Amino acid sequence: MEEKMEENTLQDQLFGFLKANSTQAFSAQNLTDGLHLADSQAFTKVVQALAALERARKVRVTQAGDFQYNADSEGVIGIFKANDKGFGFVHYDEQAEDIFINPDNTLLAQQGDEVRVKLITKPDSANGRGPEGRVMEIITRHFTQLVGAFKLGSEYAGYIGSVRLTDKKLAAHQLLIKDGGLKPNDGEVVVVSIDEYPSLAAPKRFTGVVTETIGYKDEPGVDILQVVYQHEVPHVFPADVLEQAEKIPAEVQAAEREGREDITDQPLVTIDSIESKDLDDAVVVWRLANGNFHLGVHIADVSHYVVEGTPLDREAYKRGTSVYLTDRVIPMLPRNISNGIASLNPGVDRLAMSAEMEFTPDGRLVNHRLHTSVMRSHARMTYKAVNAILAGDAETRDEYRELVPMFEEMALLHEALANRRTERGAIEFDAPEAKIIVDENGKPTDIQLRERGLSERIIESFMLAANEAVAMHFDQAKVPFLYRIHESPDLDRVTKFFEFVKALGAPVYADPNKVQSSDLQTIHNYFADRPEEQMVSTMMLRTMKQAKYSDEPLGHFGIGAQYYTHFTSPIRRYPDLTVHRLIKWYASAGLDEQAQAKYRDQLAQIGADTSTRERRAIDTERDTDAMKKAEFMEDRLGEEFDAVVNGVLKFGMFVSLENTVEGLIHTSNLTDDNYYFDEGHLALIGRRSHHIYQIGQTVKVRLIRVDKEQSALDFVLVDPEAAPVTDIKVPEERHGRGNFASRNRNERRHNDKDAKKNNQGYKAGGAKSPKQSTNGGSHRQHN
Repeated sequence: MEEKMEENTLQDQLFGFLKANSTQAFSAQNLTDGLHLADSQAFTKVVQALAALERARKVRVTQAGDFQYNADSEGVIGIFKANDKGFGFVHYDEQAEDIFINPDNTLLAQQGDEVRVKLITKPDSANGRGPEGRVMEIITRHFTQLVGAFKLGSEYAGYIGSVRLTDKKLAAHQLLIKDGGLKPNDGEVVVVSIDEYPSLAAPKRFTGVVTETIGYKDEPGVDILQVVYQHEVPHVFPADVLEQAEKIPAEVQAAEREGREDITDQPLVTIDSIESKDLDDAVVVWRLANGNFHLGVHIADVSHYVVEGTPLDREAYKRGTSVYLTDRVIPMLPRNISNGIASLNPGVDRLAMSAEMEFTPDGRLVNHRLHTSVMRSHARMTYKAVNAILAGDAETRDEYRELVPMFEEMALLHEALANRRTERGAIEFDAPEAKIIVDENGKPTDIQLRERGLSERIIESFMLAANEAVAMHFDQAKVPFLYRIHESPDLDRVTKFFEFVKALGAPVYADPNKVQSSDLQTIHNYFADRPEEQMVSTMMLRTMKQAKYSDEPLGHFGIGAQYYTHFTSPIRRYPDLTVHRLIKWYASAGLDEQAQAKYRDQLAQIGADTSTRERRAIDTERDTDAMKKAEFMEDRLGEEFDAVVNGVLKFGMFVSLENTVEGLIHTSNLTDDNYYFDEGHLALIGRRSHHIYQIGQTVKVRLIRVDKEQSALDFVLVDPEAAPVTDIKVPEERHGRGNFASRNRNERRHNDKDAKKNNQGYKAGGAKSPKQSTNGGSHRQHN
């Protein structure tokens, strides 16, 4: 065998060997020895590959801890994506096309279920047909509980009532309530534990018992709680967790200072949004004698208080991340930690994990050091104040005159770091981000666009630099570690994107088989300030994969980083907490095999679980925002707005208003012509008029319908005749078949929900972007 091989090849080799010897089980060490790998990290790589095979159910672990071929692994394991018409798709591999499942072959799987699928028809690229399969087994149910408004009484014997399901993919299903649980009042929003799923006898029926009542539908806050319960987000701390948190001292104790560097004399500052209360990072910059920059990024040492294996730790792992909703935050940790002892408040001593770095004037990292410390913030700065200082505001500069020179040095260092990121191909999308303002009853009163000024960019640069330095340190040490990765886009998506921008006139010389982030950056720059810029940016985001956590150091495609992790927000992200523990562990235990063994087998699962919980948080935040935006627009029916097309599909086009509210213009509301969906140009084209609508195009629209429950808005065009005309040829209409835009209302709405999710792209949150919450916390989503 080759001395070094790619991870997928290693998995194939191991799976092939275990399948060929299916009656035997082998230890990881025996398998490593059998491969004869010269790589010093061979054992770690084999363990990682075996863990991936186990997660895919291709191998099983015996009671003795050995690995054996799993005879039940025929077919592929994936996630079922339901369509409200009865069919679905199974997503099982980032590199492979989803498998189509026709309604007769779904085994009545529901949205999000983990299923095992047998392939019955291979893809046929010549005819444009993808793979087709049959669900053989439902491994894990996505829905264990459902939420909705209770209706008392039922026409079916043995049931006390029913619950109305508002999820589009479940809208055709019944949820009947059995006796034996709580007995809610008519109109209460309830949580139902499912005990029977749809079956051949009742293919559209769930049954269950009520386990919790949330409140009446129109009571303040119940709408957001309903979303929280729908996504099964843990939001109440158990008593033992609160008890542990309450025992943590509110001040740094003398014994806790031992073994830590005292950096309280350094002029560290925090820079956050005005409303922030969980201040988890402080920064400092000064010039060294050799002209280089010293950058210190000092992060609250949350791992000191959240001890591994304790109730507090288990609950943090269960949550995975803080969840920031319109008028509240569901924190990962109790507030006396996140807003108290772990918040870097000014003028008080705090325990920290420190990353000290030295950069040349052109932004090249030449030295770094990681250590624990005791620090003290010298000022609680806001983005607004630092922006004013750097813009030359005399009053603000005078107020912070002792710190002004440091902020100016910070700006210079940021410029150097940003230039280096640009040089290596980092792609920066500057999409607008909204802040929903609500009154005391939770009713939205305004939607404001957030500003992203120089100080926000400075902090983003410094957090990126620290994350990269930490990842580089441990990747080069060749020890098990947890990384934040963003893999290269799929070949098929890149090829389609290149064809798309070529059709718009962009010169593309990149090889889609070896695409680099700099290739996409070049395309992004080509369209800068052109009418097509937003359209191309949107399509580029949809081409890219989602970032995730992994024990494999695969780098970060979107920011062009060879090394990347999450180190800077342990108050609100469990992966960062894990990274802090790893830093401390290797500092105390060394880097030998015995030290490496402690976390090696855990990291892959931590990466998978925290990625899933991050996704859950993003979905919950997005659904809450969409609901509140729809509620905000309820009083604006009939009004006209300027909008931009941000999605085009065969059933219509999605448009976005200046305040980021989104809605649909269904083809049934395009009454001036019969519109054809041109997939190659992602355009709707009028067959008679040749009017064309594409992503990025500006339109004038009128709001005609709002459905808060489904977060759905319908618009119509104010002046269809104002649309541009195209010379793209449209094929003749083929009645009953073809690619003409459907006028079926049932095709509408969230068929493109997955495409919209991809707009999160590699960012899964970009820079340290603040989000309002009841505790004033800031939502800092790093790449």
